[in-house]
Amino acid sequence: MEVVFIQDVHNQAHAGEVKRVADGYARNYLIPKGLAAMATPEVLKRVRKLSAAGDVRRIQETQVIQELAQLIDKTSVSVSARVTPAGRYYGAITSVRIAELLSANLGRTIERRLVEDMDPIREPGEYDVVLRLSGDITASIHIKAETEE
Repeated sequence: MEVVFIQDVHNQAHAGEVKRVADGYARNYLIPKGLAAMATPEVLKRVRKLSAAGDVRRIQETQVIQELAQLIDKTSVSVSARVTPAGRYYGAITSVRIAELLSANLGRTIERRLVEDMDPIREPGEYDVVLRLSGDITASIHIKAETEE
C-alpha cells in the first residue's frame, strides 16, 4: 500500500514522503496513529505543503540536538561501584546507569537507547562512550569508573 507520511517516522520516512509499506503496518499502525494517510490524488496534492512543514520542523529539531551534543561533548561522568577481590565490579555498569548519571549531571532526560552499543563496564578505569543523538549527530562522553569505598 502506498502512503503519504504526515509526520516523521524514525527509520521509515520523513513527513511528505510517499512510500510503499506493508498493508498491515499502514492499516494497523501508521494510519490510526495519524502518522500517514493513504496516497490518494487529493492527499498527493497536499504533499508539498507537508514536505515544507516537515523540513522546517527537522531543521529546528536538528539545531536543538546539535546544542545538546555540544553540551554533552564537554561532560565527564564519574561512577563508582563495589569491586571483587579480583578487581572486577560486582555486576556491571550498563548504559542505563550511564544515562541516569548523565541525566542528573545535565538536568535533561537522556534515554539509555542513545548510548550506542556500549559493552558493560566490568572493571575500574577510564572509558569513552558515544551517544547517537540522531541519524548523523553523535556526542562522546568520558567516564571515570572508580572503586566504591
